[in-house]
Amino acid sequence: MQVKEQLFALCATFVNTQLQTINAIITSNRKALLSETKSSAGDKHETGRAMLQLEMEKAGLQLANVQKMKLVLERFSAAGNHNKNAKNVHLGSIIYTDLHTYFLLISAGKLVVDNQEFYAISAASPLGKLLLGKQQNEVININGKQIKIKGIY
Repeated sequence: MQVKEQLFALCATFVNTQLQTINAIITSNRKALLSETKSSAGDKHETGRAMLQLEMEKAGLQLANVQKMKLVLERFSAAGNHNKNAKNVHLGSIIYTDLHTYFLLISAGKLVVDNQEFYAISAASPLGKLLLGKQQNEVININGKQIKIKGIY
């Protein structure tokens, strides 16, 4: 399996793990909301329900974000990764820089393939937006740092 395929597989695993975790939290919070019974300490009961409701909203937002990542993965996979020899940074590119090596697909953090570190970033992230469309030897500026693109694969 090539490096890009391994990175894609790691991103898919990341998304599936996130989905399972968030769904488990939502299920647990639903059960807790349904099992909450009115107690003599009414204020305490209402506070507990409000906290659970906030947790449900937070989990709902996280679920929406992870579902967006899953959609990006599905679209990338369906597209067949056509731009294998593109000279510009595009979705699915591995970008070697003088700072780090990036995989432009979804925000999955640090991934390791064959003892090499890659940072999976989204095209919607500030760094991803700066990298999109760039070519080898171009320099971008982010947070006061200059980053030179050494190679694109």
